[in-house]
Amino acid sequence: MFTGIIKETGRIKKIRNRNGNTEIEIQCQKILDDLDIGDSISVNGVCLTVTNFDREAFRCDISFNTLNSTSFKNLRIGDTVNLESSLTPSDKLGGHFVHGHVDCAVKILKISEIGGSYLINLELPAGIRDFVTLKGSIAIDGISLTISGAETDNFSAVIIPHTYKNTNLIQKNPGDMVNIEVDMLARYIVNFLRSKNSEYSDPMKLKNKELKEKLKKYGFTNQDQ
Repeated sequence: MFTGIIKETGRIKKIRNRNGNTEIEIQCQKILDDLDIGDSISVNGVCLTVTNFDREAFRCDISFNTLNSTSFKNLRIGDTVNLESSLTPSDKLGGHFVHGHVDCAVKILKISEIGGSYLINLELPAGIRDFVTLKGSIAIDGISLTISGAETDNFSAVIIPHTYKNTNLIQKNPGDMVNIEVDMLARYIVNFLRSKNSEYSDPMKLKNKELKEKLKKYGFTNQDQ
């Protein structure tokens, strides 16, 4: 579990292919303090397990599934990544609860500087549209941000100067891919409503229900079938 408050940025030092999986080595400083093998680290919003480390870097394995479903498939040596160690009971919850289970990778459409802050606009795939709402929380490359705008096919978030300068967003450009994790509370609420109102979650069932109601309204039938 994470909060979406980035502890530091690291640099991809090595990328190795290992029997279908990928091992990455990340050079950093703060994260190495009190680090143990088996610890969970959020790397660009993806929860990875530390397999080894030394005084300068730590190593993690990326499964083929994670590689294909996140921006890691575009990862290159020298890339800057956002890092956050897992949440402990004594930590401050400054962002929102983040699992580190990325929903998808999306493309940055535009980054605009507005009064010292930055507005980032990203594409909005249909698969996560129900979970993205104005003023809701979202994790972008592991960064806890508040949604400032949501349209049919895109959404936006405002980034304060501190966050912009101390994360990998300072190096991002339109066309780059970032990892997205929707707010878990939004996910639970939407899934609950869908399960309670299953007839409304299936477009065909909804269409049939509307047809029956119209037939009954105009006297073609007086029975619910």
